[in-house]
Amino acid sequence: MKHYLKPLFVLYLTFIMSGCAPPDQPDQSDQGQKKLRFIFITTVVGEDFFIPVKKGMEDAARLMDVECTFTGTEGVDIPAQAEMVRQAICDGYDGIALNIIDPEGFDAVVSEAIETGIPVVAFNVDDNATPNARLSSVNQRLYEAGKKLGNEAAKFIPDGSEILMTMHDEGVSALEDRLRGAQDGLKEAGRNNVIWKVVITGNTVAKSTEVINRELQANPQIKFVLCTGQADTEGAGIVIGEHFSNQDYKAAGFDLSPGILQHIMQGHISFTIDQQPYIQGFYPVIQLTLLKRFGIMPSNMDTGAALITSQNAGDVLELAKQHYR
Repeated sequence: MKHYLKPLFVLYLTFIMSGCAPPDQPDQSDQGQKKLRFIFITTVVGEDFFIPVKKGMEDAARLMDVECTFTGTEGVDIPAQAEMVRQAICDGYDGIALNIIDPEGFDAVVSEAIETGIPVVAFNVDDNATPNARLSSVNQRLYEAGKKLGNEAAKFIPDGSEILMTMHDEGVSALEDRLRGAQDGLKEAGRNNVIWKVVITGNTVAKSTEVINRELQANPQIKFVLCTGQADTEGAGIVIGEHFSNQDYKAAGFDLSPGILQHIMQGHISFTIDQQPYIQGFYPVIQLTLLKRFGIMPSNMDTGAALITSQNAGDVLELAKQHYR
């Protein structure tokens, strides 16, 4: 009896110290009738990138007969996002999928969730730099994907060129990893004398278009744009299509949208690297459900770095419109 009571007492104290009321004890007579409830917590929740993530989540929720909520901060706000995790603990969710955009900012709150018996898996961005109690991650291997961007772009970027490199936000480890990978990929391909300028574009297509156009207009020596996210990649395509078409300007970047695919087919974007966000919404639900129902532990999953060019963009476009790609 003493061994049984001690962990219960520790759990009770954990809830009190986190500012939550102790969870209600489940009614064993009807527990089998209650649906599992999971919550996805991200940064920049309104970004178009997360549309296929949400579709993947919703499809998996129907398949597994669970309830899922998708929420997050409007911009990059790590403390606010961490507080959302604490609120999810208080609200008694059965599992949390967390976009871990900072290598240290979520360590404590993830541990709090795990200690209260709520499993946490990462999606979209993982914490690879410091110890973190999350059980698994479903995301692209970001640095390696960045190297692929640099290697492929080197095929059309001569050594000594000036390059504009873009990130839609500061303080997002995923973008920093891709950027570092792209720079290393260029060097690996022998482009040791390229000159790059890094700018922050904002996380909307409209703002990205404005910033990229301003940079290219200000420096005619820059004819290549390498992007690290969806909004800036689409923005680069718009700028080249509207202002620099047929002038040997080239862009490449990450992620999919109908606009990006149209610009690839029109020749304004040379290629994009797809991290397959549908998977990032789908598999966390599967993993959390299998863990809660059958004790099957989650495992890491690389969602890939699929190269989308003019040769296959048309095939992908219809699926992108349906939010599978």
